[in-house]
Amino acid sequence: AVFVHEGNVILARNRSWPVPFYGLISGFLERGETAEQCALREIGEELGLRGEKAELIGVYPFAEMNQVILAYHVEAEGEIQLGEELVDTKSVPPVECLAWPAGTGFALRDWLVAGGHQPKMLDLRALKKDSDEPS
Repeated sequence: AVFVHEGNVILARNRSWPVPFYGLISGFLERGETAEQCALREIGEELGLRGEKAELIGVYPFAEMNQVILAYHVEAEGEIQLGEELVDTKSVPPVECLAWPAGTGFALRDWLVAGGHQPKMLDLRALKKDSDEPS
């Protein structure tokens, strides 16, 4: 989901991801819950925030993981507290958001465009190359 807190998009880095990768908060449906309920549950589990309503952004194939992404926008309230899966977050104004050409990056792009922004797309190959090079 695209979680917006105090006007900014919250991006997070999972413990298992290499630096410098950040992304949207995501999760899997639990038995018996709707996709909207999942988005609202994940915001609490991962960020300690509350949301009242989840609005559908779109549905995206994610063939790389044999998954389908149901992407939502949620306005969030509260104080950010990292869940056990995360090591860091970034609070990014929508006008400064960069989308990525994979997975949830397409949902972020579509949400930004619907809000009147023209996001730039990250070049994932360049990021991966930079993170693979010894420092």
